[in-house]
Amino acid sequence: MLKLLIVLFTILILFFLLFFLFNNKKPYNRSIKTNNFSRLIPTANEKKYNPDININNWDLHKIRLKKFGRSQYKGLTFFISSENRIYYLSDKGIKIYC
Repeated sequence: MLKLLIVLFTILILFFLLFFLFNNKKPYNRSIKTNNFSRLIPTANEKKYNPDININNWDLHKIRLKKFGRSQYKGLTFFISSENRIYYLSDKGIKIYC
């Protein structure tokens, strides 16, 4: 009877060892994921049709201002007022006209 328990216990330990051996195999077989940074760089078409993308092109900035009423240029968002005057907002929320 004691030998039977020892054999069953040994088989049970072997099953646990095999289970953990095959179950821990997943981290070693993970696929290599590459980052594609090209989608983070906006295309010329995206810059033209999205006034929230920061640009340094003055001519494109003027086109976006006329089309959308706002445009980001060199880190500032510029707006056009109802009187067709260009302004941006200061840190305190005051309109500063250009």
